[in-house]
Amino acid sequence: MTGEAKPEGEKAPKKKLTRAEKQAQHMDRLKRTGIACGMGILVGVLSFFYADPVKMGPAFGILFLLAGIVFQKYVFLALRMEYLGLKAKDWLYQGFMTFSLWFISWTILLSAHTG
Repeated sequence: MTGEAKPEGEKAPKKKLTRAEKQAQHMDRLKRTGIACGMGILVGVLSFFYADPVKMGPAFGILFLLAGIVFQKYVFLALRMEYLGLKAKDWLYQGFMTFSLWFISWTILLSAHTG
């Protein structure tokens, strides 16, 4: 049995993580979520002040959003966080959180401004 090859669909068992490793991973995820939320609020405020949707349309605000998503990589670098191991799913999460907070903050600011 030891000399047999594993079937192609079968994966190697995952390594058990210690409590400290689990906590470190959890803190990294919390930091990444906080950065995404903070970046979303920041670009929402910048969109409010510099991207007037009546004069320019929403495209300029969306450019702020895209820049905020891309800029997160450099924030990770500045904070010496590991970002090379992030997969497409992780970057989609970062982008979604940034989009959500950008949309909410920009909408609230525009609603308060016109009301």
